[in-house]
Amino acid sequence: MGEGTNVPDDRGRARQAFHLLRALLRQQKGTFAIAVGGASVFAACTVASAYVVRLIIDKLITPRFDGHTVSTHSVALILGAMVMLGVVRAVGVVVRRTWAGRTTWRVTERLTAEVVDRLAEQPVPWHRRQSTGDLITRAGVDAEAATAVLGPLPFASGVVVLVLLSSAWLVATDVPLGLAAICVFPILLALNVSYQRRVDRFYNTAQDEMGRLSAAVHESFDGVAVVKSFGAEQRETDRLSVIASRLREARMGAVRLRSLFESLLDGVPAMVNILLLLGGAYRVRSGDLTVGQLTSFIYLFTLLVFPLRLIGFTLSELPHSQAGWARLRSLLDQPVEPDPQRRLVHRDDNGVELRDVHFQHDGDREVLRGVSASIAPGRTVAVVGATGAGKTTLLHLLDGLVAPDSGTVSVPREGTQIVFQEAFLLAGSVRENITLGEEVAADAVEVALQVAEADFVHDLPQGLDTEVGERGVGLSGGQRQRLALTRALVRRPALLLLDDTTSALDPSTEAKVIANLRAALSTTTVVVVASRPSTISLADDVLYMADGEVVAHGKHDELMDGVPSYRELIEAFEHDREALDGDAAGSLT
Repeated sequence: MGEGTNVPDDRGRARQAFHLLRALLRQQKGTFAIAVGGASVFAACTVASAYVVRLIIDKLITPRFDGHTVSTHSVALILGAMVMLGVVRAVGVVVRRTWAGRTTWRVTERLTAEVVDRLAEQPVPWHRRQSTGDLITRAGVDAEAATAVLGPLPFASGVVVLVLLSSAWLVATDVPLGLAAICVFPILLALNVSYQRRVDRFYNTAQDEMGRLSAAVHESFDGVAVVKSFGAEQRETDRLSVIASRLREARMGAVRLRSLFESLLDGVPAMVNILLLLGGAYRVRSGDLTVGQLTSFIYLFTLLVFPLRLIGFTLSELPHSQAGWARLRSLLDQPVEPDPQRRLVHRDDNGVELRDVHFQHDGDREVLRGVSASIAPGRTVAVVGATGAGKTTLLHLLDGLVAPDSGTVSVPREGTQIVFQEAFLLAGSVRENITLGEEVAADAVEVALQVAEADFVHDLPQGLDTEVGERGVGLSGGQRQRLALTRALVRRPALLLLDDTTSALDPSTEAKVIANLRAALSTTTVVVVASRPSTISLADDVLYMADGEVVAHGKHDELMDGVPSYRELIEAFEHDREALDGDAAGSLT
């Protein structure tokens, strides 16, 4: 009555375990069967070795104590049988461990691949609602947890065979002692069931807290600059400490239960062994058993103690695996959301058109309100506006990262590339970050490097093969931006979207990059979010936005003369730039 209504009964637990194992092994039945076969060979040889021990005592040792002779042939035959059984047992262990390992590794690899594939299938809006750290945990920690039971499972299956064969052999050797010995099996089974019932909640809690901790750590790592800027180190430390303490309590609860469980697994067989030895001594004195039979009896029962622990270990891993599996399924069972790319209308030229586009973030305020604009092919257009005007959202719509709530977005059919303000680089070489594993001609890479003013890569220690470190930590902000731009240019896009991509460059380098883009990509349409007056003045046209609407669309000089709010914004940009340059100069003196 004390158990919660959400806790499954024994039948429900068995059904859950069966479904878990069937799902895990559906593509690895052959390798798992080989592992179980190796464990079964080990079990059969273990029982057979008890019989050989009996022969050694009764046929070799006892006759010598009684003064009888033993033939060399008998010694060689019996000891040879023991050696042969040992070799076969060793082969069974090797087969079991090898194929159990292969089964576990392959299933873990398959689950990880399924998670990664599902993450790749989900569109950007879905990812924006998720925690990156939690998703990483699903593909790593949870996949390993789900398959943890597969390692000991073949041995546990072999132990079942061992228990059945041993029970028959023990009863056949001596009925009273055999019945007394096999009575310990239900006791150990009851201990296992009780343990599993109580430890479930600890493993579920620990697995959930592990996901929360991974997510929190990842968030803190990503936002380390913000945390330090606002002096929130202690708050973040306290937040992580609370999650870590909950994880620790869940793990400690499981460890305490497991310690008690293993103590009983050690103590119960030991006590039974003592009782069997006492009872066996009386049976030998009465002539119902030989010394060899009693020795082999105790020998076999002693050998059973450790394998029986493996059944308990396997059952103890089940809650852990079920918790990991449940978290995996909660991700894999989510339907794939519609891809915003499919909402784009493709056109045969390189122009761009938006018609009455509305967009809001997850029921929040409307970011874009009736945006309409037309950009001719091959034009370079600067999108200008104050913070929150909807500039970045406009670029995300053009790239198909998000879908409009209403209206149409028309883009070139040939392909679009976007370069974000915060350049993301992989922890690989410069070449790998540019090509992303694709076959790209060397001259195409060189042209893209020249257009992006990224020739600095040739001065790096290994040139294009230089490792840039995690997230490009070995490069400056401007160098990372130019590499990200090179990555987009090498694919010769019909539409190039730059989200304040050159913000980390000095004005002269930025001017060169913009000029290079216009010269090298004469047919490519370039839409760039810009806040530098120097960048804005280099564009063919300006799309001026305010409060999610297009206020004006025309040349920079025309907007400066005819749109007062635009002129005020540009003057504010210039003032901020002068103040920033003054602060930088002051820091150098």
